[in-house]
Amino acid sequence: MIGCSLRIAVLGLPVLALLTALAVVLSSWPVPRSEAAVPQLRLNQIQVVGSHNSYHLEPPQSEYGPISTVAGSVAQGLQYSHAPLDQQLAGQHVRQIELDLYADPKGGAYAKPAIRVLTGQKAEYDPRMKEPGTKVLHIAGIDYRSNCLSLVECLRSVKQWSDGGPSHVPVAILLEFKDTLDIPVNGLPPIQLVTWTRERMLAAEEEILSVFPRERILAPDDVRVPGKTLEESVLQDGWPLLDDVRGKVMFLQDNNAVQRTRYLEGNPALEGRLVFTASTPGQADAAFVQRNDATSPSIRDLVSKGYMVRTRADSDTAEARSGSTALRDQALAGGAQWVSTDYPVPGLAARFGGGYYAALPGFADARCNPVNAAGVCADLAG
Repeated sequence: MIGCSLRIAVLGLPVLALLTALAVVLSSWPVPRSEAAVPQLRLNQIQVVGSHNSYHLEPPQSEYGPISTVAGSVAQGLQYSHAPLDQQLAGQHVRQIELDLYADPKGGAYAKPAIRVLTGQKAEYDPRMKEPGTKVLHIAGIDYRSNCLSLVECLRSVKQWSDGGPSHVPVAILLEFKDTLDIPVNGLPPIQLVTWTRERMLAAEEEILSVFPRERILAPDDVRVPGKTLEESVLQDGWPLLDDVRGKVMFLQDNNAVQRTRYLEGNPALEGRLVFTASTPGQADAAFVQRNDATSPSIRDLVSKGYMVRTRADSDTAEARSGSTALRDQALAGGAQWVSTDYPVPGLAARFGGGYYAALPGFADARCNPVNAAGVCADLAG
């Protein structure tokens, strides 16, 4: 013990000097990315996968046959179904959903689908369809089956999942306000649609707030900088930091020019509104832009400038039938923040004899955007 103590005493100074020199050398070595200080990401610097027509349940064969007679090959695009919304969020890595909305202020407007009358079924299929409130379905009277029948019911499913994991990245909820039919209806009983007026859109906002309190919603007012338009704010000042908006939802309007114009009346930069409109660069409300064709060369440029973009990895079951992943791969590489699919996990396209699906690498919930955050951060929890 005495000899050991003497050796430590004698070597003490050289050892300290050696350790100091070693520390200097180590400080100049590169630090692994996962351990390095990670700059705080903004919301637009991530990418997630979403589901298209997230509520959709395909028609049974008894209805599909007559629909095919009416719509021809278009009917093939209806042959897909989604799990309940909370299951998509919890087990399929989905972080963006899409709901097709039909105004039904009095209730009962869509309670008796025409295709049921044509096929000799009991016209009324669910008593909840008689209740007032916005309904969720694909094509009124024809492709009407949904895993959540109303806007409120759908949002409650999302909120239940969100309450259980409040650190999730914001979930984008795409809303399409529908009052026209997507396919021919010759040979079907008349289908009456309720028009989406501005007042009815604002009533839908109240339905949203009946489920999600305002502080759980990322709205345009939370992004816009005082004295600037929404577009100026996102392009010049940027989107909120990701960590500041975790646990929230945000709403996007998927619509044509008519509904957008109605919604913007009196608030051209979406002042006081809950929903980000699908706009075009140069407009005061332009923060969210749709480019559903993933081959569009503008997507990468829009993302680089600061817009949030939604595109699609597949459509109308075409990729599921062919097995081609070219569009999916281009959608992910292009940097659109929301890449929508009907097949977020393997197995959903097995009926067509292939293995098509669209997911982030490693089935991550979210990843650093490959265009505007490449190499900046490691995998994200979401």
